[in-house]
Amino acid sequence: MHKRSFIVPALLALTALALSGCSAGTTASADGADADLQIVATTTQVADFTRNVIGNASGVDLTQLIQPNQSAHSYDPSAADLTALGAADVLVINGVGLEEWLDDAIAASGFDGVTIDADTGITISEVGAGEDHTADEADAHTDEADAPATDDAHAHDGGDPHIWTDVHNAETIVQTITDGLVTADQGNASAFEANATAYTAQLTDLDEWIRTNVDTVPESERLLVSNHDALGYFTAAYHIDYVGSVIPSFDDNAEPSAAEIDALVAAIKATGVTAVFSEASLSPKTAETIATEAGVTVYSGDEALYVDSLGPTGSAGDTYIKAQLHNATLMLESWGVTPSPLPADLQ
Repeated sequence: MHKRSFIVPALLALTALALSGCSAGTTASADGADADLQIVATTTQVADFTRNVIGNASGVDLTQLIQPNQSAHSYDPSAADLTALGAADVLVINGVGLEEWLDDAIAASGFDGVTIDADTGITISEVGAGEDHTADEADAHTDEADAPATDDAHAHDGGDPHIWTDVHNAETIVQTITDGLVTADQGNASAFEANATAYTAQLTDLDEWIRTNVDTVPESERLLVSNHDALGYFTAAYHIDYVGSVIPSFDDNAEPSAAEIDALVAAIKATGVTAVFSEASLSPKTAETIATEAGVTVYSGDEALYVDSLGPTGSAGDTYIKAQLHNATLMLESWGVTPSPLPADLQ
């Protein structure tokens, strides 16, 4: 994949931005530049995890670079983003090569703080959701013969970066972020740890709710087709057969070939898939075309999944927990299941 060139235009704008006093992204506190701890988080998911760990801790400011429904794969840091990054004490990233622009951004901004890598301690899958997983992903119940072939050119450097889709991975990520913030700000250590404990309890309940409801569906009927190959960790965790993706790639900017579209339509018809899911941050056009050709339902618009990005404030996917509940609920409904009531702490 090609890195997008942003350094020169961003640097040209940096001086003007500094003079104007503009700020980047969204913040978790009102302290702004006066905060004792300046944190920058790259993706919507790691920013949400970080926000939950910070809570109401004093003197902490969080800037989120990638905005809701914005692709992490095609993101270009603005001058404002580089200014925030250059002033940061801590940078929280997803890792697994998702932020292809990161090295250039660090060099351009002059960031010299501490980096917290969310993929620490997580087993990274090297294959797509429709392919055989390694022994470390032995829970995946996929059938390679039923899945359309994946072009090796679509592979993402470093493996599948969509680590957050498995809630157990999210728990690990939250602990990694907590450990990093505690080291960076001992004064807020107890607050960070208490917030993380409370949030992890919610994640545990979320995982149990998804697992309990999915388990009511016979495994032979847990079939899924989505917009792009980003749900491998989710399908492995919850024993879902991933029949294929509209874009057979970890990168949502890739384009499916005619042969790949034909193969997916054939797989949908052969396996009995009843729906194709689009994603909120991607155009539903190709998903709608495939669903029409296969004679199945397409989930798009308000019923699209939140995968690569969380949604804007007020949407059904504006937090990680809400996005996972939204996604799981739609999948369950597509399989004919009415989900059970939510635990009190998830309502």
